[in-house]
Amino acid sequence: MGKTAKDAKVSKFSIKRNVAGPEDVTFDVKYCGICHTDVHFANNDMGHTKYPIVPGHELAGIVTAVGAKVTKYKVGDRVGVGCISDSCMACDSCSDSLEQFCDKTFTMTYDSPVEHGHMQTDSGYSYGGYCDSFTANQRYIVDIPPAYPLEAAGPLFCAAITMYSPLAHWGALNGGKKVGIIGIGGLGQMGVRLAKAMGNEVTAISTSPNKKQTAMDIGADKFIVSSDPESLKAGDNSLDLILNTVAANHQLSTYVPLMRRDGCIVQLGVVSSDHLLQQFSLMPKRLSICGSLIGGMSETQGCMDFCAKNKIIPTTKIVKAAELDDIYTKLINKNDQVIRYVLEIDASK
Repeated sequence: MGKTAKDAKVSKFSIKRNVAGPEDVTFDVKYCGICHTDVHFANNDMGHTKYPIVPGHELAGIVTAVGAKVTKYKVGDRVGVGCISDSCMACDSCSDSLEQFCDKTFTMTYDSPVEHGHMQTDSGYSYGGYCDSFTANQRYIVDIPPAYPLEAAGPLFCAAITMYSPLAHWGALNGGKKVGIIGIGGLGQMGVRLAKAMGNEVTAISTSPNKKQTAMDIGADKFIVSSDPESLKAGDNSLDLILNTVAANHQLSTYVPLMRRDGCIVQLGVVSSDHLLQQFSLMPKRLSICGSLIGGMSETQGCMDFCAKNKIIPTTKIVKAAELDDIYTKLINKNDQVIRYVLEIDASK
C-alpha cells in the first residue's frame, strides 16, 4: 500500500521473505482479517509507518513447508499467525510465553523492525498478511482445529485474544464472575461471547441503546446504556471485572460506580486524551485500573482451542482486494463495527 500516507491506496507489488529455516513454517495465506489497526498504520496515524506497507495480522492458511527441526506442524496443517511474529525468546516474559511483554519488544507481524534474528525481509521491517504466503518460527504459529472455519480464525488472533487474555488473567476463565464489557464492536462482541462461554454473568455496556439486541443475541445477560444516567445508576455496585474496549475519548469515572469491592477495570481501547479520575473514588472499595495487551503464544493457542470447543465464531464478511479501499473508508468512519471483514487472498489474484 502506497509509498506515503497521501497515496496509501491498495496496489499489488512483490516482496521477499526468508524461506523456511530449520525451525520455520511456511504457509499459503488463504484469509487475513482486516483490523482497524491496519487502517491506522496505512494512513500513518501514529506517525511512524514505513512504506510500502503490507498490513494484516490475522492470518490463516495451509502449511506448505516446514524446517528440519519443526516438531509441531506438517505440510497440509491449518495454521495462523496473529499480532506477534517474533521476539527475543530469551527474556523472562518470553520464557513465560508472555511474548507480548518481551523485554526487547516483540516484532509485530507488519511494519515492525526485524531485529531478533528469527526472520528476514528485503526491507528490514515485517510484512503482514495481505500476501500469498508467510514464514515464521514455529513458536509464533497457531494451530487451527480441523472443524473450525478457516475464514473465521484470523480475528481470534487479535480481537478474541485481546479479550481472552485479561479474562484469564483476572480470574474469569473458570466462571463465577460478574463481567462487564464496554463497547459492543469488534472487540466487545468477542468479549461477550468469551465471558459468557466461560460461565460468567455478562453485562454489555454501550452508549447506543440500539446495540442491546445484538448484545443479548450473542450472550449478554444484562445491558447498560452508559449515556443514560438512570441505566448507569441501576448498575451500581454490580460488576467484578470490566473490560473497556472503547477507543473514542471518554472518561473512566463514568464506570467506576459500577464496580463491586475489589473490582478491576481493564483498559484495552487506546484513547488520545487523559482520563480524569479522583483517587478517592477507588479507595472505599479497593478498586483497580489496569491495562492489557493482546496475549502471548500459549494464551493465543488456548484462546483458539477454547473458541473451537465452544463454537465461538466471530461475525465475518469475506471481501476481495478490490474492495479494500472502500472497507478502509468504512472503518475510518465507524470504529465500533460488530462485523469483522476478512480478506480472501485467493480472490485477490
